[in-house]
Amino acid sequence: MGTVIAIILAAVLTNNFITVKTYGICPFLGVSKKTSSAAGMGIAVTLVMVLATLVTYPVYEYVMVPLNIGFLEIIFFIFIIASLVQMLEMIIKKISPSLYNSMGIYLPLITTNCAVLGVTELVIGDMEAYLGGAAMNMGWAVLYSLFAGLGFTLVMILMSGMRERINYYKTPKALAGFPTAMITASFICMAFMVFTFISI
Repeated sequence: MGTVIAIILAAVLTNNFITVKTYGICPFLGVSKKTSSAAGMGIAVTLVMVLATLVTYPVYEYVMVPLNIGFLEIIFFIFIIASLVQMLEMIIKKISPSLYNSMGIYLPLITTNCAVLGVTELVIGDMEAYLGGAAMNMGWAVLYSLFAGLGFTLVMILMSGMRERINYYKTPKALAGFPTAMITASFICMAFMVFTFISI
């Protein structure tokens, strides 16, 4: 149980992909103008993270490692992630055209979102710090990717909520738009840095 809690806390708070690792900054700044778009993007990224881990982990462990082609992991993983994003894009376009339109160019950019590639790389790499000596397996990999995605979604929603709130106030012309978004992102990152002092 301690390992599960450590993985959840690490994925969501202490090693959050946006605020600590600074992965996935492009959608974080681009799609966080509205909460609905931010939540949709966060859920889409979470889904792709979990699906990508479900596919890439066994491919790496049972195909690439036995064939000694582990050095090609990034190429294989990008192809797998691109295929998953294409399927997700078609599904969202069919189910919710409004969400599809609000995400715009950022939906296909999930393919090159370093947060998605980062989670697939991390779960096949060094995760002993979170596992407390336990061996890495498919279950731990999927658990980490799920909560990494939820941590990503949490920060996206926080950012969009703050940006929507700030829009109600009169902002000096020099700070309107992107500068205010950067200041807001800085405060969110500083708030999350507090969690890095937690000893897991």
